Amino acid sequence: MNINNQDEVGRWVQSLIDADNLHAFYVSDPWIKLRVDVLEEHKYECQRHKDLGFYKRANTVHHVQYVRKYPHLALSKVYVFEGKEYKNLIPLCHACHEEAHGYRQKEKKKPLTEERW
Repeated sequence: MNINNQDEVGRWVQSLIDADNLHAFYVSDPWIKLRVDVLEEHKYECQRHKDLGFYKRANTVHHVQYVRKYPHLALSKVYVFEGKEYKNLIPLCHACHEEAHGYRQKEKKKPLTEERW
């Protein structure tokens, strides 16, 4: 497989998705190398915390264009939308990555007592 050919990458990743084996992508040599490259480019800094003016070490690389929805972009650092280039791979800390995927949604607590106005 030519990792620079988005069509080939897309077919490979889609076959992993169809086989319910996307984990194989995340432990593959091309992804591991690209992941380290992205983290090093950004000096292992969580980009969400950086935008807020804080430093937190990034340990995860987030796909802006989700792998399951856009398998051909799985190994692409950037994507083009309406003629403009955007980053596809963003270093995040674990908490920010979970938040980006909606895993850490704050549950609205039920009031202790019912309001009766």
